[in-house]
Amino acid sequence: MRIGVTLEDDKGLKSNISMHFGQCSHFLIAEIENGVIKSSKVVPNNTQHGGGGCVAVDAILEHNITHVIAGGMGMGAQQKFAAANVAVFGFSGLARDAISKMLNDNLTGLSACKDHGDCH
Repeated sequence: MRIGVTLEDDKGLKSNISMHFGQCSHFLIAEIENGVIKSSKVVPNNTQHGGGGCVAVDAILEHNITHVIAGGMGMGAQQKFAAANVAVFGFSGLARDAISKMLNDNLTGLSACKDHGDCH
């Protein structure tokens, strides 16, 4: 399993989750094996100022994620993830806590962000 997490900064597992998927500054890519984090890396979101969530979906999908955790996300981005068979979860707090809760089946889906509509 490979989890992509939206971050407010580049501190990895110690970062807070970004509340706006397309505007996050970085992504955490965590490789999970046997229910534990095998490895993780932080990559910049080079799309954050150009196109919002739908462009950012393409960027994070390049990392072959199977799940994504964000604080908020528009419906267009959620639809692109659904088409790519990537499960979407919502969380507010630290990235490490989000991954832990997800691995223990304690995260829920994500409602569409009210500030964003479909992809343009």
